[in-house]
Amino acid sequence: MIKDKIAGTLYGMAIGDALGMPSELWNRTRVKDFFGRIETFLDGPQENGAAKYFRLGQFTDDTSQALILLDSLFENDFIPDQHIVANKLIDWAYSIDAFSKNILGPSSKAALTAIKNKQDPEPFTSTALTNGAAMRIAPIGCLFSPQEKEEMKHLIVKLSKATHSTDVALGGAAMIATAVSAAIADYGWNEIMAEAISIYSLVAKEGAETFSASLIERLKLGIKLADQYKEDEEEFTQKIYDLVGAGTMTSESVPAALAIAYFAKDPVRCALLCANLGGDTDTIGAMATAICGAKNGFKSLDPSWVRVIDKNNEVSLQTYVKRIVEYITKKGKG
Repeated sequence: MIKDKIAGTLYGMAIGDALGMPSELWNRTRVKDFFGRIETFLDGPQENGAAKYFRLGQFTDDTSQALILLDSLFENDFIPDQHIVANKLIDWAYSIDAFSKNILGPSSKAALTAIKNKQDPEPFTSTALTNGAAMRIAPIGCLFSPQEKEEMKHLIVKLSKATHSTDVALGGAAMIATAVSAAIADYGWNEIMAEAISIYSLVAKEGAETFSASLIERLKLGIKLADQYKEDEEEFTQKIYDLVGAGTMTSESVPAALAIAYFAKDPVRCALLCANLGGDTDTIGAMATAICGAKNGFKSLDPSWVRVIDKNNEVSLQTYVKRIVEYITKKGKG
């Protein structure tokens, strides 16, 4: 049961990421004009400066960085170390030439550039409003029960501060991880959203204060829209795009992802909605579909999509699933 849900989380994240990759950072009108409707994995169009480096079924930096967080924990006996995280992120960025290509988000790129130049990254991490911390955090929710909020807070803060240390970035990441944790625990959808809302202030106070819009109020609006337009996918996603926002700011993409997960409930439907949304489609897709995958499990995913992910990416997600299961089992016995 737990293995099925953890696999659902990791593969859901990768599927949402890879399905949303071709349309990432294009506006909603351009997505519709170019693709009509995305129904399956596609190559990144050469016209898309962010997606052109990726082929059909390849996930992007969202999933790659999520796996780097897990690698940093595996290496250090699950003790978080932001220096290990930073070094692994830099090594990965060099390996794919991310510093010169349009792959890294602006906050992560600035912070990691400072670190590799032996400069203080704090001026960049303490002003980071973008979603780099939230986009890669979903698997961390697999490590904790919803009751272990203090433990999860500690890990999220330590793992995120290499690139993001603001209230909104840390709080937004916690909302995604907590939603995954509650989904794995098989909470109802209203409870999952309530858990995500409740964690925000606990974790946000650990970060530098910003003037960002309220993630909680935007999520509440997103849930209201989901209930209001529950029979109309097109109208719901248009309202999310227009009112909550689908950009790279944490204050837009995190509440959008949570609201779409709440609306879709099923990971396949969720991934398709996110891919066609417009905006930061790969990141919103990774976060939202991870939550739906956590709730419904690996068995709910399209087997043909799973095969594409396994075939077209160089890492074995099942290896990560196994390591997480081993950790949880050991922790339970401890």
